[in-house]
Amino acid sequence: MGAAQSYEASPPIFLASTDALRDGMARLRPEISMHEVAAPTRLAPYAFALAGGLTGDAADLAAGRLIVLMDPEGQPAWQGSARIVCYARASVDPEIATDPLLADVAWSWLRESLDAHGAQVRALGGAVTTTSSRRFGLLRAEGDSFDVELRCSWSPDWAETALGADMGAASPTGPEPTRPAWSPDGAAAHVLAFGDLLAAMAGLPPALSGVVSLPQRRS
Repeated sequence: MGAAQSYEASPPIFLASTDALRDGMARLRPEISMHEVAAPTRLAPYAFALAGGLTGDAADLAAGRLIVLMDPEGQPAWQGSARIVCYARASVDPEIATDPLLADVAWSWLRESLDAHGAQVRALGGAVTTTSSRRFGLLRAEGDSFDVELRCSWSPDWAETALGADMGAASPTGPEPTRPAWSPDGAAAHVLAFGDLLAAMAGLPPALSGVVSLPQRRS
């Protein structure tokens, strides 16, 4: 089971958020399986990690990890005290792997999944990579493989209000916009969006309006 570093001393908001993520796992579409894994210990004082993928025979089509980091002191690059790191990979057909629009489409899967669940984020950034592997000799029978990978991270807006930050304080460019207060549903939205991202990358029919999935890979 994954756990926060110094778990018993974790901030209440971190504990509440991880509980909300666990509850959100129970609301994932049935084709997606997710479980806790060991979290990294060097990225932030507190961390929580989940691994997910498709269930059954389709398990190798898409998989990924979602990591929640928290540093009550804040980190400038995060623009706040919490950061969510996401990695997702999916197998694709050769003709899709060579499509020049694949990277843009994969990025749109992330944005649309977050928006569809109302996951409020800022400082969103990432990269999409396509890879191909050609096998030879004894491995030739396994066939060539083509994958698309998405690595990204974002800061959840609820973290700052949950920690009591004054979101209405003046800044050099004017008052900061009011950000949503922490709520279990707001925290769970991020794991639900991650689940739908994996589904879209695997080519499953969209469960949400506005999310367009990749054509399902042929076996």
